Amino acid sequence: MRYLLIFALLLGTLVGPAEADERQASVKADAWAQYKLKFLDPDGRILDDANGNVSHSEGQGYGLLLSFLANEPADFEQIWSFTRRELLLRDDGLAAWKWSPDNDPHVTDINNATDGDILIAYGLARAAERWGRSDYSQAAATIARAILDKTVVEHGGRTLLLPGVAGFSAADRDDGPVINPSYWVFEALPVLDRLVPSPKWQALAADGETMIQGMKFGPQDMPADWVSAKTTLKPAAGFPREFGFNALRIPLYLVRSDQSDREFLSRLQRGMSGPQGELLTRDLQSGAVRATLTDPGYRIINHLLACVLQGTKVPEDAKTFRPTQYYPSTLHLLGLSFVEEKHPECL
Repeated sequence: MRYLLIFALLLGTLVGPAEADERQASVKADAWAQYKLKFLDPDGRILDDANGNVSHSEGQGYGLLLSFLANEPADFEQIWSFTRRELLLRDDGLAAWKWSPDNDPHVTDINNATDGDILIAYGLARAAERWGRSDYSQAAATIARAILDKTVVEHGGRTLLLPGVAGFSAADRDDGPVINPSYWVFEALPVLDRLVPSPKWQALAADGETMIQGMKFGPQDMPADWVSAKTTLKPAAGFPREFGFNALRIPLYLVRSDQSDREFLSRLQRGMSGPQGELLTRDLQSGAVRATLTDPGYRIINHLLACVLQGTKVPEDAKTFRPTQYYPSTLHLLGLSFVEEKHPECL
């Protein structure tokens, strides 16, 4: 034990604070600097530049997670301060989902978006562990309890995650409950379980994976953005019947949580990959391609699947981060951080 202590002390003298911070950061400093220059307002809100520079709970959650992964506590605090002050206005502990710079009051929809709540609580919980911030841990626990109390429901023998408190339940819709499978941020659930222990977290994760694997819609057997879970899983009424901009996150969240079902991941890869690594969204009635997405932030998801399944290296143009728009740029950094942490052989 004494020799281990001596070695640790020697290592501390050889590795300075800057080097230690770099080892903790899976989002590189230059990438985060570019991201925050374009998308982080001085007030601490993440700008969705493709939607009128609105901010939403999802974006704030992503900002917290990315600033944590970049090991930037000052930026994290800036984002959290805005989130706490401007979005945590509901009386149930969850965040209002949409904030508009052009409206007064700025919150234009007080309903929550549960993936945003999960991301916020997850970012806070991880930051609390690394930086020793009990206030972050307490805030994360409050949100996690509210998620369990208000959005996790039992229906038809399944544990489900409602996308929002209002508008998606069996009481709200004829085909309810309606779920969004891309709201299952699988890597977050064990962390929230440590914070607020409950068997519901494990049931939510297990049933989420089972349901998503069972979503075989259209000729390519792909999941849909919005799904009715009233009885048999099927695309929800009133929403586009597509594997679209929501569902394309599903494989990203699966690989980041160490999903290892190769057959399932291969099915997703076949359905969403273009011949040059483009990401394809699809109509789930006909199987026709709806959009061919060439932004590196979208293509990184296909590159992650190729890395995990075939050991294929990430192409040079995707390894270099250059911000484009908020959503694909966010996915790009999450993808690169995963490869940096778990599959450096693909770089």
